[in-house]
Amino acid sequence: MTTVIETQVQYNNTYMMSTTEDYMTQEENWDRDLLLDPAWEKQQRKTFTAWCNSHLRKAGTQIENIEEDFRNGLKLMLLLEVISGERLPKPDKGKMRFHKIANVNKALDYISSKGVKLVSIGAEEIVDGNLKMTLGMIWTIILRFAIQDISVEETSAKEGLLLWCQRKTAPYRNVNVQNFHISWKDGLALCALIHRHRPDLIDYSKLRKDDPIGNLNTAFEVAEKYLDIPKMLDAEDIVNTPKPDEKAIMTYVSCFYHAFAGAEQAETAANRICKVLAVNQENERLMEEYEKLASELLEWIRRTIPWLENRVAEQTMRAMQQKLEDFRDYRRIHKPPRVQEKCQLEINFNTLQTKLRLSNRPAFMPSEGKMVSDIANAWKGLEQVEKGYEEWLLTEIRRLERLDHLAEKFKQKCSLHESWTTGKEHLLSQKDYETASLMEIRALMRKHEAFESDLAAHQDRVEQIAAIAQELNELDYHDAASVNTRCQGICDHQILDAHYKGATGKPALRVEKLWETIDQLYLEFAKRAAPFNNWMDGAMEDLQDMFIVHSIEEIQSLITAHDQYKATLPEADKERIAIMGIQNEITKIAQTYGIKLVGVNPYTVLSPQDITNKWEAVKQLVPHRDQMLQEEVTRQQANERLRRSFAAQANIIGPWIQTKMEEIGHVSVDITGSLEEQMNNLKQYEQNIINYKSNIDKLEGDHQLIQEALVFDNKHTNYTMEHVRVGWEQLLTTIARTINEVENQILTRDAKGISQEQLNEFRASFNHFDRKRNGMMDPDDFRACLISMGYDLGEVEFARIMTLVDPNNTGVVTFQAFIDFMTRETAETDTAEQVMASFKILASDKSYITVEELRRELPPEQAEYCICRMTKYAGPDASPGALDYISFSSALYGESDL
Repeated sequence: MTTVIETQVQYNNTYMMSTTEDYMTQEENWDRDLLLDPAWEKQQRKTFTAWCNSHLRKAGTQIENIEEDFRNGLKLMLLLEVISGERLPKPDKGKMRFHKIANVNKALDYISSKGVKLVSIGAEEIVDGNLKMTLGMIWTIILRFAIQDISVEETSAKEGLLLWCQRKTAPYRNVNVQNFHISWKDGLALCALIHRHRPDLIDYSKLRKDDPIGNLNTAFEVAEKYLDIPKMLDAEDIVNTPKPDEKAIMTYVSCFYHAFAGAEQAETAANRICKVLAVNQENERLMEEYEKLASELLEWIRRTIPWLENRVAEQTMRAMQQKLEDFRDYRRIHKPPRVQEKCQLEINFNTLQTKLRLSNRPAFMPSEGKMVSDIANAWKGLEQVEKGYEEWLLTEIRRLERLDHLAEKFKQKCSLHESWTTGKEHLLSQKDYETASLMEIRALMRKHEAFESDLAAHQDRVEQIAAIAQELNELDYHDAASVNTRCQGICDHQILDAHYKGATGKPALRVEKLWETIDQLYLEFAKRAAPFNNWMDGAMEDLQDMFIVHSIEEIQSLITAHDQYKATLPEADKERIAIMGIQNEITKIAQTYGIKLVGVNPYTVLSPQDITNKWEAVKQLVPHRDQMLQEEVTRQQANERLRRSFAAQANIIGPWIQTKMEEIGHVSVDITGSLEEQMNNLKQYEQNIINYKSNIDKLEGDHQLIQEALVFDNKHTNYTMEHVRVGWEQLLTTIARTINEVENQILTRDAKGISQEQLNEFRASFNHFDRKRNGMMDPDDFRACLISMGYDLGEVEFARIMTLVDPNNTGVVTFQAFIDFMTRETAETDTAEQVMASFKILASDKSYITVEELRRELPPEQAEYCICRMTKYAGPDASPGALDYISFSSALYGESDL
């Protein structure tokens, strides 16, 4: 502390002199008005006399009467020589008045030579024994030689002494030092000063605020007996005066300051230790925070990867869409905070390493598996798994969409076919041809011919059913077993007619011409009704057919096909009319010739009413199909608007992100401005980026609408939502890292005293060899950079340097590491030896320190920090409870015991 004060006094010499002159001017004016107070005069006389004698006794003399004993100037000159350590001019030895005036003037001239301006104090008045002027002169001497050099935190002398008193007495109850008069009336402040430095002399706990006389006398007696501070005041005078004399109190208190000057060395040591411990505590906090954040982040990654690796498809579209919604929540809600944590983790790590380097501490080595590189690898693994997960989800949703469509189509076609085959197997499996007459066999043969025509028409549907079943199996339909069973049943029940062949053996029937005509008409009806009925079945099937389209072009293609189909309806209606005309001809012949038509058409199960009903159904389905297609057009138009809306935003956001990344890169390598200017620019960019977040959120909202509409392509943009997300995360991470790099550069600059010009020179050199312009040099470029700056590097030396600039063996050198290396030797940092020396002062030169000493000299938090971490001292001079501060000091800097 003494060294610090001396430095401050030298540095602020001009300031302190002017302050003293001003203070003296104020005091002289104050004296003119207030020194008439008898109580103050009495206090000053006693105090100043005692103060002078405390110095004069070193020369073997003293004064009895302050206004008489300084009149000849001899003791006054002696006093100045004692307190200054300097020789004054030889005094005049005569006893005449002019000899006395000459000696006093020599003393006053010496005082003036020290920069003190004497106001209204003349030698004649001192020689004449003017008490007021004599006291004013002595106060001037006290102020210059006992108080002026007291400066705490660059305050003036009076304020410095007051601040010192406040700090020393702050922990004590009932003490509140605010001035140099009434704050000292109860004596507790004086007792607290003594107890703070010599707790063995006073039991402060037994002092009472309501006993000021006792407290003051205790302080006076202890100070005189043990601290060699003479009694300069009377307790009764202080207590019984409303406002004790400020000069008398300051004079007395300054004696305590000087008496405890040795303790200030301990305070300086304690301050150094506190500073070192504070750095260590902050570093340990950052280390613990890093370990905690790293553990939590790695655990989250460990839990998340299996979820993203689970590619077991759900059986329903709804369940898969829920998986997609969960993934959207993950990307929008759960992952962004983890991205920030990862970025903050890297920032904390870089800041911690910078602080450790600046404070001469060893680099931080995280626990196994928690290095920045470990976290980066884990994160990379997460993103690789994540990248394929959304693609898998969308593929599965497309597959399920196709499956739902195919399954519904399969059921529809199966139902149509099964409806047609109902009863036909039984009919064709009958062996009625074995006992039939020739005419009956002919009828059966013709009936079979009509059936074959109908069967051939339905064979296409069977093939379609089989094809759909095969595709359902290939797409891994969850209910493929029932599909296969139903399909196999349809294929197995195709009706074969081989057993009808060759059953025409009994030609003996009487044929009547009229019945043959009717029979021919029945046959013609059957042959034409079957394919027409089959055409209507196909038409109904097509009109009800489900469809999947993903663009305006696809739906327009379906509308065109539907329009072509509608163009065939008039021709189909003509065929229907012709078929119904055959039935009308049969009815007409029967009515004309009085023939009673028994039963139904023997060649078909189709009746005219069946044809009519189905035709009406076809006609009703046409407008329904029109409506379905138009609704799909509307949906596709809405999807197209979604595509265009997303693309319009993405085509702005994507380039904006890229531009900001480039701008940040330019700011980070800009050497035209100061670091503070770079920081301000980066903060501005960061705020602009944060303000832009609403655009990303809006794009996310549009993307969700697109996915919910099952839109999977967008020809209007090359930017996907995933591209934007990744770019946004990289942008946030880059700006945060860049800001942190500049913060660390400021830390380094301030700690190592690098000028802006030096920093610009370092930056220019680094930029020249940063070939990829990514803020990093590879080892070869770094070597070339060092050679260009005058380093003569061998392989061994370069390998050593690389371990300093790239301790994690990443293969690159960052600008921060480059700066650290270039300024490593210029840092003025604390060392283990300095901390040991400070502890040695607190320990009174012992090789160990006690718990009591630590708690007395250090603040509670730092004291307990040391007590918890210091090992027991095992030296031969150890006492109970002795702690080893030497090994502790070494451990702070990662060194073995020195």
